[in-house]
Amino acid sequence: MEMVLLTALGVGGATVIGSLIGFIFKKTSHKFNDYVLAFAAGVMLSAAVFGLIHESIDLGGKYSLVTMVLGVFSGALCVNVMDKVVPHLHRISGNDIESHPGKNDSLNKVLLFVMAIAIHNLPEGIAAGVGFGTGNTAEALTIAGGIALQNIPEGMVIIAPMLAAGISRRRTLLIAMATGLVEVVGTLLGYFAVSLSTAILPFALAFAGGTMLYVISDEMIPETHSHGNETGATYSLLFGFCLMLIFETLVGC
Repeated sequence: MEMVLLTALGVGGATVIGSLIGFIFKKTSHKFNDYVLAFAAGVMLSAAVFGLIHESIDLGGKYSLVTMVLGVFSGALCVNVMDKVVPHLHRISGNDIESHPGKNDSLNKVLLFVMAIAIHNLPEGIAAGVGFGTGNTAEALTIAGGIALQNIPEGMVIIAPMLAAGISRRRTLLIAMATGLVEVVGTLLGYFAVSLSTAILPFALAFAGGTMLYVISDEMIPETHSHGNETGATYSLLFGFCLMLIFETLVGC
């Protein structure tokens, strides 16, 4: 339990670390953000497939494939429903936020942007917590590490728009910390859900994998391909994927 709590704090704290970096640099280039986010997408892709979905099949028993498919689509649908409530990350991030001259209009869009990140952090946190249900702590930590890595650029990109919208530095940091807290809550929810009933573990693993696959495909990849850095972002994703796969293989040996 202590390891789970530390992991939850680490996953949520990655957003805060990214926010602090955002305070220091204030405005990083789209190319840098795209490469970092694409690398994180590759890490998450490998973690989702080999750390969660494949594990779901191994533990699913007679109906493992059915359980896996239902879990993946349920997880994707869950995030899809969230997207109906808040706009997609790539539609309201970056320069689009700053292109509106009206201060109130700009502030509303910035807060909506932050809300979108906070809501999407919940299923990511759940995925990190569910990973501990397999009993393989090393593998669970690699999954959480991939999610935490993705949270750093997210934390970075929310700072400049909030400061530009007139939000004080202190309140900006508190809001950034709140988005990280959502991930902490999600991690603990995921862990306790599978701890209460190991019977739901195969479905929960596939569900967590589905949420990650949806976020990668619908949010992260479009964002990294929207500023003219598609080729570099693609290779960055492949590098992250291969690096995590190598690590997964070495851990499993």
